[in-house]
Amino acid sequence: HQAGIGHMMNDRNLPGYKGDLGKDVRTIAEVMKTADYSTYISGKWHVTPKIHLGDSQHNWPRQRGFDRFYGTIHGAGSFFDPNSLTRDNTLISPYADPEYKPKTFYYTDAINDHAAKFITEHKGDDPFFLYIAHTAPHWPMHALPEDIEKYKGEYDLGYDFIRERRFERMKQLGIIDETTKMSPPAGDWNRTPHKEWEIRCMEVYAAMVDRMDQGIGKIVQSLDARGALDNTLILFLQDNG
Repeated sequence: HQAGIGHMMNDRNLPGYKGDLGKDVRTIAEVMKTADYSTYISGKWHVTPKIHLGDSQHNWPRQRGFDRFYGTIHGAGSFFDPNSLTRDNTLISPYADPEYKPKTFYYTDAINDHAAKFITEHKGDDPFFLYIAHTAPHWPMHALPEDIEKYKGEYDLGYDFIRERRFERMKQLGIIDETTKMSPPAGDWNRTPHKEWEIRCMEVYAAMVDRMDQGIGKIVQSLDARGALDNTLILFLQDNG
């Protein structure tokens, strides 16, 4: 609310609900710049409604403290043709991008590949801050076929079985105490309509997370390759997805 983003990008004409990042707040990148950090962002921005060609860019990443940016100004969309895809201050198309030409464009891969690229191309030994903002596993449910195939049949027995299996596994691993009781379920799998659709959603959702994890591995490898891994603090935070 202090940043002006109380609820998404709609201006409700109320303090805290302007839907556009406030001029009276500082981003972490703006703060890190005062300590001579290089600052990079790969992924979604989603703190301004100004996403179209010709809109003001005063709240785009390059104007709010980041040295390099690849990603989307908008918050969510297609993983195969994301809207508002941008490099630095230039709107681009994944299919007309001279700098990045994968065999198959998939936004999660693009985010991770550019994050790794920023690390690789970082000059010297000066400190850097890298913000990686995935859209996975937020809707829409878009994943690559080879990743979906890994989870074929994994969720056929439904929510209750999977929940109980994971609960017991956490006990075995010592993550939760043996005396911990499971909370009541939110619903009954046996009474769930459209089970095939639900199963398919879970398979695709898992595939989306899997692909994100593969890419994070590449980012860690890029840190290791430049000898920066042991001197880097890595924080992983999960959104509502």
